Amino acid sequence: MKWQFRSSDAGKPRHGLQVFGMGHTSLEKLIRLQRKTSSIRNICILAHVDHGKTTLADCLVASNGIISTRLAGKLRYLDSREDEQIRGITMKSSAISLHYTAGEREYLINLIDSPGHVDFSSEVSTAVRLCDGAIVVVDAVEGVCPQTQAVLRQAWLENIRPVLVINKIDRLIIELKLSPQEAYTHLQKILEQVNAVTGTLFTSKVLEERAVKEAEVQEALSEPSRGELVYDWSAGLEETDDSHLYFSPDQGNVVFASAIDSWGFSIHQFAQIYCQKMGVRSEVLQKTLWGDFYLNAKAKKIMKGAQSKGKKPLFVQLVLDNIWSLYDAVVTRRDKEKVEKIVASLGLTVMARDLRHSDPKVLLSAICSQWLPVSQAVLSMVCEKLPSPSEISAERVERLMSVGTRRFDSLPEKTQELKQVFLDCASEETAPVIVFVSKMFAVDSKALPQNRQRPLTQEEITQRRDLARQRHAEKQAASQSAENPESANAGGAPAVTSANSTNTDADALCAQTEALTVKPTAEEEEKEHFIAFARVYSGVVRRGQRVFVLGPKYDPALALRTLPDGCSAADPLPSVPHLACCTLEHLYMLMGRELEELEEVPAGNVLGIGGMEEFILKSATISTSPACPPFTPLNFEATPIVRVAIEPKHPSEMPKLVRGMRLLNQADPCAEVLIQETGEHVLVTAGEVHLQRCLDDLRERFAKIGISASKPIIPFRETVIRPPKVDMVNEELGRQQKVAVIHQAKDEQSKYPEGVHVDSTGLVTLTTPNKMATVGIRAVPLPEEVTRLLEGNSELIRTMEQFSLFAREGKTLEISQKTLEAIQGFKSKLEGLLQGRKWRNAVERIWAFGPRRCGPNILLNNVEGYRRPSVWQCVEREKEKSEAVMLRDFDNSIVSGFQLATLSGPMCEEPLMGVCFSVESWEIKFSSQLTQQDSVEEDSVSQQALEADNNASAPVSGESELGGANAVEATPSSGSGQGRRKGDTTDCYGPFSGQLIAAMKEACRYAFQAKPQRLMAAMYTCEIMATADVLGRVYGVLSKREGRVLNEEMKEGTDMFIIRAVLPVAESFGFADEMRKRTSGLASPQLVFSHWEVISSDPFWVPTTEEEYLHFGEKADSANQALKYMNAVRKRKGLYVEEKIVEHAEKQRTLSKNK
Repeated sequence: MKWQFRSSDAGKPRHGLQVFGMGHTSLEKLIRLQRKTSSIRNICILAHVDHGKTTLADCLVASNGIISTRLAGKLRYLDSREDEQIRGITMKSSAISLHYTAGEREYLINLIDSPGHVDFSSEVSTAVRLCDGAIVVVDAVEGVCPQTQAVLRQAWLENIRPVLVINKIDRLIIELKLSPQEAYTHLQKILEQVNAVTGTLFTSKVLEERAVKEAEVQEALSEPSRGELVYDWSAGLEETDDSHLYFSPDQGNVVFASAIDSWGFSIHQFAQIYCQKMGVRSEVLQKTLWGDFYLNAKAKKIMKGAQSKGKKPLFVQLVLDNIWSLYDAVVTRRDKEKVEKIVASLGLTVMARDLRHSDPKVLLSAICSQWLPVSQAVLSMVCEKLPSPSEISAERVERLMSVGTRRFDSLPEKTQELKQVFLDCASEETAPVIVFVSKMFAVDSKALPQNRQRPLTQEEITQRRDLARQRHAEKQAASQSAENPESANAGGAPAVTSANSTNTDADALCAQTEALTVKPTAEEEEKEHFIAFARVYSGVVRRGQRVFVLGPKYDPALALRTLPDGCSAADPLPSVPHLACCTLEHLYMLMGRELEELEEVPAGNVLGIGGMEEFILKSATISTSPACPPFTPLNFEATPIVRVAIEPKHPSEMPKLVRGMRLLNQADPCAEVLIQETGEHVLVTAGEVHLQRCLDDLRERFAKIGISASKPIIPFRETVIRPPKVDMVNEELGRQQKVAVIHQAKDEQSKYPEGVHVDSTGLVTLTTPNKMATVGIRAVPLPEEVTRLLEGNSELIRTMEQFSLFAREGKTLEISQKTLEAIQGFKSKLEGLLQGRKWRNAVERIWAFGPRRCGPNILLNNVEGYRRPSVWQCVEREKEKSEAVMLRDFDNSIVSGFQLATLSGPMCEEPLMGVCFSVESWEIKFSSQLTQQDSVEEDSVSQQALEADNNASAPVSGESELGGANAVEATPSSGSGQGRRKGDTTDCYGPFSGQLIAAMKEACRYAFQAKPQRLMAAMYTCEIMATADVLGRVYGVLSKREGRVLNEEMKEGTDMFIIRAVLPVAESFGFADEMRKRTSGLASPQLVFSHWEVISSDPFWVPTTEEEYLHFGEKADSANQALKYMNAVRKRKGLYVEEKIVEHAEKQRTLSKNK
């Protein structure tokens, strides 16, 4: 078969074309290529949902003869799950190894196809970590969509180089019916959009680096000259070269394609075609084929200024016009004569059946797949433009090795030496093995190569043939004896004997044959096997090798101190936290739906590792060197938010469900499985589609039992707000006549129990049951910006809390300079946002954050005369050293009470958000009798308990005197709040510390209730693309579900509108299905968790003014959204719900009946 573009080019060799049309590439060839690191390309395909990733992957797989080119795009080979085929979307990232030849050079391409649906963005993270480059696919009609931005951001965060494929260009011709000139303008706009996203990421990085440099300069300068500096932020951008970052066809990192029609091209290909015909050098054509250049026919020159002179750009004239005329002849007009002319001029061979086929797309695909094969364009771009594993950047290595708050230069020396090993990507015997496992995936035991039916040997075939002949002869003999019974009897006994002997021979042969075929036991068949999806960064991984498995919290410094020098995983070693030793049982080459067993895998390759399920939960680092640090955790874009409680249909099958959920947790990078205090088994997923897939997996694969799932458990938050200025009918409060509440103050006070006092300002004073301590608490709403800031910096708050804990125990925690700067910046922002008289010095007086010590609520220390160690200790070390500050006794009880109060609020036991609890007073009074009792108890404490307590915390005792009360010496709580206190007073009400925790918790709850309470709902941002004719229906569905449209804009050059809206998570279930039904499939929403929003209506509202009575009626039973949500949560949790079941129990009678 001749492949050429013009009949005149027939004799020229084609770059990479000998691969196409070849048979299946042999496994031996791929194994041989694995050893050449410079010829390996690890790439993933990233895009928004339905932009054509899997179709493109099919075309690339077909180039290796693994599937038929006719089925490419229809088969979706890498979508191996049944539900992926039914839904038509990818749900799991899957890998395949391909072979590609470019001239003399051979390449091994490890291709990973990833999902585009927002629910499965965690799968994208697992794929991106293992790659060095990415193919970003963009739909030519839809352009840059939300997930396109998300995947570009993920690629940027992982430091991998992207190339661009603009796919579905056929839609511009057939659907939008654009002219070549309009299509060119449209493609330019898409390139601008993609480059704008890259530019934003680049700018933020440069400015961040610039800020760090300026901070260093500022520190270096002396105080007087510091004020004279003028900062020019743009300088950093101008100095840094960013030309290589952007996508541009003339740079060769853009391919224009239609994967479904099997064609694609880069400008380089057309430059090669036209250079001889036009007599212009191909380098010149490559620079001018894209851009504002045109061909001056008279002067036979390429000139600039096509747009200003109204001329056709070269790209339109030489490229698009040809493609448009091909589509016009084949698809639109079906002009046989013109098609034959085109085929002849291109020098192609098209089969007669394709020419006669009723579907014009078949003929189009037959022509295009020879003229401009998409696989050649994409793979040659990948090999030329994307880096090999040995070209990994130093910045990426440092980022991978620096976990959490640790900076690279604070790692042990031996660990830092491993950086060079990464950069070399060495496969020598001496190089330490370093492997990263990004996820675990489940496979059936039948799919494993060792359980696959092996081909029969020649001897076995002969044996089976003999057996078959023997049986056939027996059957014939039996049928003959049935026909002639007399002759059979005449023969007498000998015939029977011979028949018997034949039977025994046959049985023996049968037994032999059965012995030859290996049947797995029922247990083996049922067992799910997990394979680790991994990449080798250094060394050679061998089957049967002993290695260390490093957990995410593994500390190499501690291990190097504990373990002997030069130790290996095969030696008997002392136990080290988060370090396990295991043997690599099986190594596999991932080939899409199949696995091929390997004996060894060198550095730079993607592989599957079997038998790791006991050692790895979701992801891990594997190494032969204990100095290797665990890799940085994966960046997940989607947060799991949809929760359901799961139970088996038959209670006896509970153990199977527990085992199934454990397996599901291991198999899915994003799913979370937890058991609540109520005993419910809860599954947390990223969205509705993800939830459905997890439930299907549980039923059919992991648990294999009938399960029932509750309605989704929707998360809410509780908060307080400033007193509203207007009532429910928008009348200004205080101006109307109150008619409803007469003894309001008395009622309010009567609902509080004894020992609780609430004043008019909202200050709650509560005394412990033994009357020993009194706390005064006030709840204040935090500004919205502060809540958002606290929520976004939970990791920094956790680091600060960890530092304080270490400081209390007399230890020091190493924190990187970058993290310290981030904490300092966080503190400055907090000070900037908490302005005004009531927030004066509030940041310095923060006592704790909650819930879980890192949440978006604050405990403020307003106790007169009490100064405690600051939560900002890590950034104020020198200051702290000079001023030794004592912790007061039972300080931790106050914090624990606050943590419990913020974890479950009074409205419906949901966590609090955006609330500041100010401790106004805290008094402790100890009687002399209890003091004596304490000292007796303290003497009787065993030495062991005392030592344990000392280990738990560094005790600081001090006197505290508040309000004239006699204070006694007592030991403060341990840092973790778990050790038994030596000075804890116990009476009939229980330990004093426990009473104080309970009192603090109740005081916070009453203080919360003294303010206007509101629920906060989780919100999705929703982006919908729809045509003008279904716009009304889209708005209808949104308004029905409490959605709020933020903006709508028309996409240039199309009739599509982009609608951005927010929608409560509580109303989102079934939203996508309803939207598709109402719009006949023309609008499909993408939901991403965005933020928490206060529901404006008060759940406890009752009409109190005349206007409200007139408007809402006496019962005011119109729908209150907040009350509906609150009662639903209370019902689910088994809490009391105030609702009237029957109001009027008289029997209803109609007039037609007799009374």
